[in-house]
Amino acid sequence: MKKICTTLWLQFFVVIIVAKRIPTTLDGPFKPLTHRFDPLLHKGSDDLPMDHPRLKRNVISFFPEQIALALSTTSSLMWISWITGEAQIGLNVTPHDPKTVASEVWYGKESGKYTMKQNGVSVVYSQLYPFEGLWNYTSGIIHHVKIDGLEPETKYYYKCGDSSLVAMSDELAFETFPLPAPNKYPRRIAVVGDLGLTSNTTTTIDHLIMNDPSMILMVGDLTYANQYLTTGGKGASCYSCQFPDAPIRETFQPRWDGWGRFMEPLISRVPMMVIEGNHEIEPQAAGLIFQSYLTRYSVPSKESGSNSNLYYSFNAGGIHFIMLGAYVDYNQTSAQYSWLQHDLEKVDRGVTPWLVAAWHSPWYNSYSSHYQEFECMRQEMEEMLYTYRVDIVFSGHVHAYERMNRVYNYTLDPCGPVYITVGDGGNIEKVDADHADDPGKCPSPGDNIPEFGGVCHMNFSSGPAKGKFCWDRQPEWSAYRESSFGHGILEMVNSTHALWTWHRNQDIYRENSHGDQLYIVRQPHTCSVDSKVPFHLPQRQDSRLSPSIPVALEH
Repeated sequence: MKKICTTLWLQFFVVIIVAKRIPTTLDGPFKPLTHRFDPLLHKGSDDLPMDHPRLKRNVISFFPEQIALALSTTSSLMWISWITGEAQIGLNVTPHDPKTVASEVWYGKESGKYTMKQNGVSVVYSQLYPFEGLWNYTSGIIHHVKIDGLEPETKYYYKCGDSSLVAMSDELAFETFPLPAPNKYPRRIAVVGDLGLTSNTTTTIDHLIMNDPSMILMVGDLTYANQYLTTGGKGASCYSCQFPDAPIRETFQPRWDGWGRFMEPLISRVPMMVIEGNHEIEPQAAGLIFQSYLTRYSVPSKESGSNSNLYYSFNAGGIHFIMLGAYVDYNQTSAQYSWLQHDLEKVDRGVTPWLVAAWHSPWYNSYSSHYQEFECMRQEMEEMLYTYRVDIVFSGHVHAYERMNRVYNYTLDPCGPVYITVGDGGNIEKVDADHADDPGKCPSPGDNIPEFGGVCHMNFSSGPAKGKFCWDRQPEWSAYRESSFGHGILEMVNSTHALWTWHRNQDIYRENSHGDQLYIVRQPHTCSVDSKVPFHLPQRQDSRLSPSIPVALEH
């Protein structure tokens, strides 16, 4: 009897272990899977009002607010940004003089003991509309300080502001990242896009905070300030529908200030790395674009050899990140393309084994929304990313979640990147639920015209969709898709294994719950930069023959 009980317990234990096994990309390519939109859920929610407690200005005079951190190219450097003074909005506005308030950061390794000080720069920007009845905007004073000489993997305490005005922030803290090395990584990286300021946004950020990230990758479309008229009021999920007579695509800039306050509790202690989306374009009558995005956020563009804040790169431990601009020239004759090539040539995969790219608009997308919208960018740049063996690509733009099988040029390829769309942060434009392969949902080639760049829509030349603009089923390169708001968490386990977990918002209060999870496995010997891999359908591999798969991580 004792032997029978022991056997049963062993069988039960084996069943539990097998049930907890997390799949890896070596098990792929996976059969396409779709989780349809849950009709019990709302497709969207209203924007938070400007007098919401998380959006209101809660400081006086020239005390700092909207404090934010950003990484530079190495762990010895950190950008700290903040805003002082009140923004102005109305028919007539007078910009602040940025020289009237100093930009100081006091910092040290012990709480309350600030043994070091660094000064920085300050600036203001304006969003101007010379049309009758439209309001103008000028920002508070925006401060940027780059502190250097930091030690890796060290906690620092800091205050920022102007000590001569006795207007310093409360004490805050951050931890520096490890030096680039094949066995050193940030603890946990949150990935989110198309965020906005709705009730769904609140759930997303609260859920993200619960998952305790050490860094945030923000893949564009931050505030959705351009879903408003300059006079404010209630935001619209469809700007052209709600405001068809607007003389220009207006933008209500106080939403940027509200977003900075909303995010401050998180990004004043965890660095956030941003890339622009189409909602950051914000054209003014004078032809100026991206003024708020370019002025408010620090990115290591100059440090990484870029001449534009719209594309840059940086290291975080053993990961090299490439942040590309989809709304600036990406053609093979462009400055961005030349910069990308030089940046990739310099990457040492012995030091930073992981190569991760991010930009706003996805190349691979099976939803009706934005279908083949940035096909031109794919045709210009995909070959280079494939040649240099980029491991993972993150994008937003489509307001849903989708993970691809490894793919190159619409062909399943074991050395292609894993493309992941996480444009489901919670914005006012609602979740996307229609797929291009659903009956009657295939867009026409005249739809989905990008706000920047050309149109390169095409029919497929091979495979089950040969000769067609859309597939008649979920494409084989689409592994998993679901129309839900949420965010992702990336955890590098070692130089070959990374755990990717996508968390849907409705699971926020369910312990250890997630919507999609797998290990992304690098194969540096099979897919080296110098190897030429034929384009063919990879065979399923037995995971027992693959590199050791880490034990499932507890969340």
